[in-house]
Amino acid sequence: MKLLKTADLNALPGKWALAKDGKSIHQTFKFGSFAEAWSFMSRVALLAEKMDHHPDWSNSYDKVEISLSSHDAGGVTKRDVALAQAITDFVWV
Repeated sequence: MKLLKTADLNALPGKWALAKDGKSIHQTFKFGSFAEAWSFMSRVALLAEKMDHHPDWSNSYDKVEISLSSHDAGGVTKRDVALAQAITDFVWV
């Protein structure tokens, strides 16, 4: 899998941002309750499983932090951007 160049990452979907080290993209999502955050995580888990690409993430009450990186490639690839786009599309539906 080929790493994307920094210039390729200037137009990330939604509010995704490149990490300072340039090796992942991340976004924080806020919800009205723990149940809403958990429901979101469950649906993202199904997306990730379908795409066979799994996020690094954490949950604290009404907040979910997601980081995407292709560990086998050592950074951000098209696969990460595709999952970020799928999550963004899902959130705003």
